[in-house]
Amino acid sequence: LNRFLDKVNVEAKADMDGFSVKLSNQFGVPLDRVNTVLQSVSVPADAFMCFQLALMTKKKPDAVMVVYSKNKGEGWGVIAKKLGIKPGSPEFHALKRGDFVFDGKPGKSGKGKGKKKEK
Repeated sequence: LNRFLDKVNVEAKADMDGFSVKLSNQFGVPLDRVNTVLQSVSVPADAFMCFQLALMTKKKPDAVMVVYSKNKGEGWGVIAKKLGIKPGSPEFHALKRGDFVFDGKPGKSGKGKGKKKEK
């Protein structure tokens, strides 16, 4: 997961406007909401993870942001558990592997299925 998030952060820092648009497109969230989330997180990849966990748990991004804000120092595994993703589940394993896609295309968010080829 850390390698994936590092790559997301590098991409964001190179082109924050493009990054915001990709998040908006991929997760179907209005650009102004994406920008609000980006202002509320520690690093840009955290915004990706908040939207990804919202998708995985079928919760609103605002609900994920509340859990993130209270637990951001504990790691994504703890946040996922508090959002209802059970340890040992396919979604939890996908989280640990960083089995996600970030290409800005709707419907390509990665939902915890399949294997990540690069480790």
